[in-house]
Amino acid sequence: MKAMILAAGLGTRLRPLTNYQPKAMVEVNGMPLLELVIRRLKYFGFEDIIINVHHFADQITNFLKKKNNFDVNITISDERDQILETGGGLKKAASFFSDEAFLLCNTDILSDIDLREVYNFHLDSNALATLVVRKRETSRFFIFDESNILHGWMNTQSGEVKLPRSSQGVFKLLAFSGIQVIDPDIFDLMNNKDGFFSIIDIYLEAIQNHKIIGFQHNDGLWLDVGKRENLEQASNIIDLIPLAD
Repeated sequence: MKAMILAAGLGTRLRPLTNYQPKAMVEVNGMPLLELVIRRLKYFGFEDIIINVHHFADQITNFLKKKNNFDVNITISDERDQILETGGGLKKAASFFSDEAFLLCNTDILSDIDLREVYNFHLDSNALATLVVRKRETSRFFIFDESNILHGWMNTQSGEVKLPRSSQGVFKLLAFSGIQVIDPDIFDLMNNKDGFFSIIDIYLEAIQNHKIIGFQHNDGLWLDVGKRENLEQASNIIDLIPLAD
């Protein structure tokens, strides 16, 4: 199974830790975030991995070489010249993927989510994409119906609402968890996009004609370690996270 790790970000929320290193190399109990993600993916059977790089990219590539790529197949998608955001970064890596669904994840999420379960859930769903979501406090939410089908997005702080797939019924607001499984048909919807763009914009355009669903995981561990204030908490739960040797 194939996966992509988004590791090109500037890590602004972690400054000054990221003034001289990429976010992916920030450590929790002596282990870089990138290593945590790779070992999580490997534990659940994802052994063909592509990683996009931009900020202090050499530190990431040198680290992977030193660790012998953790004995999995790793490809680098080089964004040194221009950072491309989630959508642009995925499109640049399109040639890496085949005709099978793949997992896309952020490098700054720590969780005990069963990634194989999410992947199999997606395969059974006949959806274009499956977004891992949960009930938590944030200002940005996906809008789902009672069947966990995506209808839109909103920012409660700014009041912005995007609801391309409006309908009658009861809706619920769920926060994105930084993990998603995507069908390769997504690339057909990116033909008119170039450079820097978000995968969220693609989803909001797609939901008028395609099904995108949510996979809820309200129980269990989940932590955004892209925030400095969460790093100490991360050090206390890291031993509860399943990792490959």
